[in-house]
Amino acid sequence: MHVQSETKPYDSINVTPMLDLAYVLLVIFILMTTASVSGMSINLPKPSNKPSTEKHEIKVIQIRPDGSLHLNGAGVTVRELEVQLKATMARDPKASVVLKGDPAVNYARVVEVLDLTGAMGIGSVGLVTARIGN
Repeated sequence: MHVQSETKPYDSINVTPMLDLAYVLLVIFILMTTASVSGMSINLPKPSNKPSTEKHEIKVIQIRPDGSLHLNGAGVTVRELEVQLKATMARDPKASVVLKGDPAVNYARVVEVLDLTGAMGIGSVGLVTARIGN
């Protein structure tokens, strides 16, 4: 007895399982993307194409590893720093302050200087995050 099996080639491919998988992945992607976007909204400054021709004073405050303060390279106390910054702001209200804190310094010392500049109303305070020279 000879059994003939009827094998005929498929003339179409069932893509339904593949589409189901694609839809599930699409839904997961949409959910994960919208979940990671939520948070605080921040208004970032817009860059200008015009170079600034205004020149304003820049004061560099350094905080050494031992916690001592230096204003433009000269050692100062917190009180002397406040007096000199007030004099600078009286001469140039748009003066800038750059704060360079050593990585080994106690963070509370950096916050103390930031609080001082904030209390004085200094609007432009920059933090140096990379080591530049000494």
